[in-house]
Amino acid sequence: MSKIIFDSAISLDGFFAGNNRSPQNPMGGISEQIHSWMFNQKAFWDYLGFDGGKEDGLDGQLISATIERTGAFIMGKRMFEEGEASWPNDLYKADVYVLTHEKREPWVQQGTTTFYFINDGIHTALQMAKESAKGKDIRIQGGANTIQQFLNAGLVDEFFIHIAPVFLGSGIRLFEGIDKDKYDLTIAEVIPSDLTTHLRYTLTKK
Repeated sequence: MSKIIFDSAISLDGFFAGNNRSPQNPMGGISEQIHSWMFNQKAFWDYLGFDGGKEDGLDGQLISATIERTGAFIMGKRMFEEGEASWPNDLYKADVYVLTHEKREPWVQQGTTTFYFINDGIHTALQMAKESAKGKDIRIQGGANTIQQFLNAGLVDEFFIHIAPVFLGSGIRLFEGIDKDKYDLTIAEVIPSDLTTHLRYTLTKK
């Protein structure tokens, strides 16, 4: 049975992205600071179809495990717009549902990635993603606002956060405006690493 998950890196002071985000400045320019653990891993670059990475360690195993369990993705329009011009072809290798007010035909890429543009909210996107995932998990890819919508709707079953040892001071917080009374949270796993701390939480709706 599919789980609804997200897997996100944040700074030590809780920021998911920086200020002034745009297609020319994805993630507000802070990706190197909070994703360095990921960029270091061969598994990440293998997923993109490129040579790269210095390590093939536990961090890489986590990347591979998350990729393997994911059968469909949901993201917001802002994240899609930031990546559309620069993502490699067939990055997601699964169906991706983009929450947007824009009317647009599906974007079918060479390979196994198709982007569908959903105009009537998270529940429609989720139902379609469940059908695509065929029992695998649905990953709420981002950005932060999209993750917050799914959390506040009581729809998330599990998440990983990867806390980078850096203070950003400002930006977009991952857990801004969260309904604190929606879930009971359990720490399921804590995995230390040289460049981040991996935390996995399971959520039970109250």
